[in-house]
Amino acid sequence: MSGQIFEFGDFRLDCNRLELWRAGRSLKLERKPMELLILLASREDDLVTRAEIAERLWGSEVFVDTEHGINTAIRKVRQALRDDPEQPRFVHTVMGRGYRFIGPVVETKLSSTPESAPPPAEPAPSTALPDRTVSTPESSAVVDNRQRSSHRSLWLILGISVAMVLLAIATTRHFRWSRQSSALSATPTIRSLAVLPLDNLSGDPAQNYFADGMTDELITMLAKNSTLRITSRTSVMQYKGAHRPLREIAQALGVDAILEGSVARADDKVHMTIQLIQAPSDTHIWAESYDRDATDVVTLPADAAQAIARRLHSSVASAVPARYINPEAHDAYLRGHYFWMVGRNEDAGRYFRQAVQIQPDYALGWAGLSEYYSVGALGAGLNPLEVLPKAEAAGRRAVELDDSLPQAHNVLGAAIFFNRWDGAEALNEVTRAAELDPEYTETHHLRAKILCALGRDVDAIAAQRQATAANPIEHPGARAEIFLCARQYDAAINDGRLRLEDFPAAPDVLSYLADSYHWKSMDKEAVEMLARQFAAEHNPQLAAAVRHAFQTGGYSAVVHCRLAHLEKNARSENVSTFELARFQAMLGRHDKTLALLDQALSERAPLLLWVQTDPAFDFLHSDERYRSIVRKIGLPTAW
Repeated sequence: MSGQIFEFGDFRLDCNRLELWRAGRSLKLERKPMELLILLASREDDLVTRAEIAERLWGSEVFVDTEHGINTAIRKVRQALRDDPEQPRFVHTVMGRGYRFIGPVVETKLSSTPESAPPPAEPAPSTALPDRTVSTPESSAVVDNRQRSSHRSLWLILGISVAMVLLAIATTRHFRWSRQSSALSATPTIRSLAVLPLDNLSGDPAQNYFADGMTDELITMLAKNSTLRITSRTSVMQYKGAHRPLREIAQALGVDAILEGSVARADDKVHMTIQLIQAPSDTHIWAESYDRDATDVVTLPADAAQAIARRLHSSVASAVPARYINPEAHDAYLRGHYFWMVGRNEDAGRYFRQAVQIQPDYALGWAGLSEYYSVGALGAGLNPLEVLPKAEAAGRRAVELDDSLPQAHNVLGAAIFFNRWDGAEALNEVTRAAELDPEYTETHHLRAKILCALGRDVDAIAAQRQATAANPIEHPGARAEIFLCARQYDAAINDGRLRLEDFPAAPDVLSYLADSYHWKSMDKEAVEMLARQFAAEHNPQLAAAVRHAFQTGGYSAVVHCRLAHLEKNARSENVSTFELARFQAMLGRHDKTLALLDQALSERAPLLLWVQTDPAFDFLHSDERYRSIVRKIGLPTAW
């Protein structure tokens, strides 16, 4: 490649000088990634196999993990080019085979320079006449002796040279072996780890659920099989597709190491590659590749997690044998979990039902189904009277099948609270979930919500503080919510403002800030938060409507506007009776509010559990009809 320059996009690659430039600025790229980039660019549009890359970059070098080396080099090339593996502009992955450079390349051949010019040619043979000296026998003998001596010297030199080469090779191999052995025995102390979302290299976006599911299960299994502190799924998912320096990501997450990798599934085969990197020094500690049949993929996350835990000397002995999971049921669960995480509850429920139909003793499938029913009753359009008993039954089935599963106890606690309004038993299940997995932050959040409904404000604030400290990304508005429930408006506003710095478009933060500002008599700020909330929820019309209502009629006009919007939606979809009651209460409509609360009671609306924490209903506290509703719910009285 000497003397060649490749130009693609706004990049310029000088093969002779091993330099990469972008927009006139030199980019730092290590030697191996640079050589790989030159190889790919020189083979524009051609498939370059992983075997070719290994041969070209490492050749006969010994003790080199080329699988790991290729993955690292590709990652660094993509970082330098700011290339997205899912929507690449330059480097396209051909699953299981290699890579193809797809960016249009313009090639320039430079003329020779003094530095790169070939060495001068050897002098031409002399054209002078040959010496006409006559040969004699004595002179011939002298010549023969000199030739024999010269041959002996040549063989001696060759022998010494070969011996020196062999000695050098042996020394180099010993040095590399010693260095590798030293590296293996001197693994840096790692106490915390983040698993970045695995890249989907299947070439099929429909397989994203599988890559996300494998990431989730790796996180779960590492938490279960090691003493490491494992960052939660919600915290790491923000880095999906974000090609930022690993050291920067680790610093933001507060971890010692990063696990990254990729997974591809095609033709009933699964290939997963993962590598462990010590974050502060960007040192590669360990790497492994796994090839499995689709029918044998269920145990893959557990096997990988155990290998990592052993490598970091953080294994936890488990006396519980692995339970058999039907591969089809497992795949259905992964699909359901993926849809549940993106807010498509009906799609999630369909796949959770499919999972337990395929394998009736699949505990995680029943836990997912319980969660589907509970979320649907809370606000996703399902009838609480019909689905909440199913939520509790599914949760109990999950616990019966696997009492060691923290998700099962957590969803059962939620279902008991929503279905039977039994705070004490619900807290028992949630506490059991926290004992099984202290890092399971959803448990602490649910505990805070239950304690808040029961009027135990101090305990609720402490529980949510614990949840937020462990995972500040999941439920960013949760602390403001708990402060609001406790009527600590200043604390809610301060926390909400703080969260907005990191989550400027989080609807829950904006919603709780709006309520806190309103009850603090700061209606202008409240309306601004409401408008930002609706804009974040992709409803610019409602955002504009509430701003206009406030300008023309004050905050009561805003409440009228929101109530009208909700009543309009009620004509075509299920809406929360409790929410309707809340807006009527904010307008001070005594009888309409009580009538709607009575209706919500007959519907077993789970949001009624927090009726006493909402300041909108405070004006009813002296009314006996309101008090009767609270007693029927079974809540400790707040008057």
